[in-house]
Amino acid sequence: MSDAPSAWQGDLDRDDLNEDAVPADPLALFGHWYEAARGCGLKEPSAMTLATIDPDGRPSARIVLLKGFDADGFRFYTNYESRKGAALAVHPDAALVFWWEPIERQVRVTGTVHKLGPEDADAYFARRARISRIGAHASPQSEVIPGRAELDQRLSRAEAQFEGRDVPRPPHWGGYALVADSIEFWQARHGRLHDRLRYRRDNDAWALERLAP
Repeated sequence: MSDAPSAWQGDLDRDDLNEDAVPADPLALFGHWYEAARGCGLKEPSAMTLATIDPDGRPSARIVLLKGFDADGFRFYTNYESRKGAALAVHPDAALVFWWEPIERQVRVTGTVHKLGPEDADAYFARRARISRIGAHASPQSEVIPGRAELDQRLSRAEAQFEGRDVPRPPHWGGYALVADSIEFWQARHGRLHDRLRYRRDNDAWALERLAP
């Protein structure tokens, strides 16, 4: 690994991220950027880093997939008994980061997370591939297991259990929504003098401010 400074200085150098041109609602801007990310050739533009606080106060981060967003929050699904689930049960404050390299854009979201209702979880779970639904029953997510053979055996038992019938959502699996109190949009510019606009919730409205890069 070299410690030489990166030669990258921002290839696109757009000047369209300015206070006078962006919408008043950050979700409108996020939707525009997300559609651009979907069209830029990324395999999984919905991938986002989810940062949480463990029960012992230590930070933890991992990649999860965005499954929808609106005024009610940024949605994702997981095992409630996983490490992230245990963290959110104690510390519901969390952060999301999206990085879309081909379009040189990043979005940072902070807010508070809550569980989605069982109806939402059931509806999404029913749309998953069958093997993914079976896997939700088979995997004790985040627990220590002896080896891969243990996981394969658990999967085989779950496949046998649900052979010839529908796979219901297990009670330990469901959805979350992060309700944002801050959304920051970052766009690369030449010379690393990047554009950063942050929307910050101010009661029922959004305050817009520019941050130095």
